[in-house]
Amino acid sequence: MASRRVCDLRTLLAIVVGLLTTIVLGLGIWRAVVRIQRETPPPSSSTSEDYCKNGGTWENGRCHCPEDWKGLRCTIVNFCENSTDRNFTFGKIAVGRYGPSLETCGKDTLNADTPRATRLCNVTEDGEIELQNATEGNCNINLNILEDRINNSSKNSSIISTVSKEVQILTSNINNLNHENITSATKVVGQIFNSSRNAPPEAKRVAVTTVSQLLNASEEYIEAAVAKDEKAFSTLITEMEKYSWSLDNNSVVDPNIAVQSVTSDPKDTGGSTGVLFTVQKGASDSLLTGDTRVDPKEDSFHPNKMTELQIWLNTSTSNATSYGFIVYQNRKFFQSKTFKSQLDINKRVISSTTNNTGNNQSVSFKMAFQQQYEEKELKFYSFACVYWNFKKQDWDTEGCFKDGERGGLLHCRCDHTSNFAVLMSYKRDHEYPGLKELSTAGCALSITGLALTIIFQIVTRKVRKTSVTWVLVSLCTSMLIFNLLFVFGIENSNKNVPPKENTDAPKENTIPEGEIIKEPSNRRCTAAAALLHYFLLVMFTWTGVSAVQLYFLLIRTMKPLPQRFTLYISLIGWGVPAVVVAMTVGIIYSQNPSGWELDYRREEICWLADAKENDDKKSPLYWSFILPMTIILTSNVALFIFIMVKVVWKNNQNLTSTKKVSSLKKVFSTLSIAVIFGITWILGFFTLLSNENISKISSYLFCIFNTTQGLQIFVLYTVRTKIFQNEASKLLKSLSSSAGRVKLLPSATRMRLRVRMYNMLRSFPALNERFRLLEPIVITEEMTLSESDQASISISSGSQPS
Repeated sequence: MASRRVCDLRTLLAIVVGLLTTIVLGLGIWRAVVRIQRETPPPSSSTSEDYCKNGGTWENGRCHCPEDWKGLRCTIVNFCENSTDRNFTFGKIAVGRYGPSLETCGKDTLNADTPRATRLCNVTEDGEIELQNATEGNCNINLNILEDRINNSSKNSSIISTVSKEVQILTSNINNLNHENITSATKVVGQIFNSSRNAPPEAKRVAVTTVSQLLNASEEYIEAAVAKDEKAFSTLITEMEKYSWSLDNNSVVDPNIAVQSVTSDPKDTGGSTGVLFTVQKGASDSLLTGDTRVDPKEDSFHPNKMTELQIWLNTSTSNATSYGFIVYQNRKFFQSKTFKSQLDINKRVISSTTNNTGNNQSVSFKMAFQQQYEEKELKFYSFACVYWNFKKQDWDTEGCFKDGERGGLLHCRCDHTSNFAVLMSYKRDHEYPGLKELSTAGCALSITGLALTIIFQIVTRKVRKTSVTWVLVSLCTSMLIFNLLFVFGIENSNKNVPPKENTDAPKENTIPEGEIIKEPSNRRCTAAAALLHYFLLVMFTWTGVSAVQLYFLLIRTMKPLPQRFTLYISLIGWGVPAVVVAMTVGIIYSQNPSGWELDYRREEICWLADAKENDDKKSPLYWSFILPMTIILTSNVALFIFIMVKVVWKNNQNLTSTKKVSSLKKVFSTLSIAVIFGITWILGFFTLLSNENISKISSYLFCIFNTTQGLQIFVLYTVRTKIFQNEASKLLKSLSSSAGRVKLLPSATRMRLRVRMYNMLRSFPALNERFRLLEPIVITEEMTLSESDQASISISSGSQPS
């Protein structure tokens, strides 16, 4: 008896320690799950997690700093502190940017709520950060008035300079920009760059800053502005190309745009055949002085690990004397109708032009773009070398060719000047080999097991002399419907998925389809996502109800269940998830009535949408599913441990069964309760970890345990019952008797079958006894309980926990 107690204590201790470890690990990684970090650790394993300071992240072998900081570990200040100038107050301003004043125009002015002044935070030639004097704007002059002034100013330098400063001030606060004033500002700036107006150099320099500020505006607003007036943006891009080769070996760099030119005498090449323009990887996303470089006498590429992009212009056959280069931080001014992407992947555009305005534009280009996106769920698929076709107002491949991928750089060549870009296509690679097939097979087994369990519970109600187990039937029903929806409804018929293998990527220079194509409304997929959302929440709610009911039956045995308990739990189990789903859809619809579907669900599958802009708290997947699931699982685990300690693994001196039988019953009782409580869903948290190996192993384990949950319920709550075993024995006997009556077989064959059937029937008692060891019930007829134990457990003999 003493050895038996030690064995039970060891087993109980192992289970409790294992569960506690799982809970601690799950809670410990919760913050990491909410804020999933997909970054590579510093090269030295001994380096602490805060190797990159001040919000910096480790990317591509170095710290990637926010705009306000720079340096090896993001510890060098790259901003101007709060300041005042005259009557204006300014907050912190990043180097290279104009900061808006905190004072705004009054509500009775044309520019209500816009900044009254701006101030530039700049770096001197000695590397010192300094603030320039504030520039005050006119609160009674808006962009429409400036548009009229620039159109009527002709060549008045003073007016053009004033207009340039005013438009820069009015666009300094991106929160005040909408598609209408973006269009007006674009028209004004385009006219400032117009060479026929002879705008002063300083006015054009300020206009470059305005362009940089416009590139910070919302993609949605710029897209609407381009749709309203494509000509205004085409004019701006064209005039900036001309401006780029008129700077006489100078450069203008702003956070979102860099302009640089180089002049050369075609008769004096010094033996070189080209001009090389390089953009280096910066410590942040912003373009800074020094990130760009031009080498007027180079014969080929010279990329290194810090090269973001390079363009080599062959000048051996050109009679041009000036070459201009522009780097756009993003493609917002180049709104394509054929290539749509919501991924922030290598969106820079590079422009190269010459002052050769004749028909002989025999200048060839070679370009190399860095492919540096490293998100684990995306895999590089293909790319295209393109230029902006002003006639089509879209990307085009004519005259451009792919030269392959070498050393992490995508190589292109073109035979004309223009604005160039590389369009990259990615495919999602979050599915592991065989996981989908394993999931489908598990769901099929669960569907069969759940259907049989529901039928068994209903059909054997009178034989078992007990009411239908309403909680178990409800749980099985919701799980059955969810599995059916998952197998037949989660795939989106409108999804656009590129081919699976990277080796099959097209080698010809064709524009790939975007990574995420905005699909037409698909109400069927949205309805499937809502139903999946609802029934999965229902399933988890019923696991919580199961835990509460089992707590009342096993722990609070002296107190009856609350009145109308079945009614209350039914309202909770089926009603609360409906409220959550309805509120989720209602809130998302109210925020975006026209595009609410893709805010609620994903595009590639009919399931809840992921977080956008790395903010998981805005994701319906987070606050309408993961959060409720976590609350239910936490309470279920707590009740599970409590029940295991107080009831299942509690030592009972009056048990007459052997130690082997008793321990085996306890193990299966533990498994039975764990399956009903959904404990294995904890593995889902580990699948979200950034560690690829842990995520992969957890994904397979999660798939095996949870897609077969219905099969586990069938085995533990149906197959192991005496009624099912007896009926199965009768069926086998009936089948064997029918087989024995077959007279068409030869006599020798019939004799062999009879012998086999006789031996099989003789084995039935032993087989039945073996089944009896696997009873799923904590309390069975074979157990003798003391009066105290009978008072603590009031489950009828032979019934399951419900």
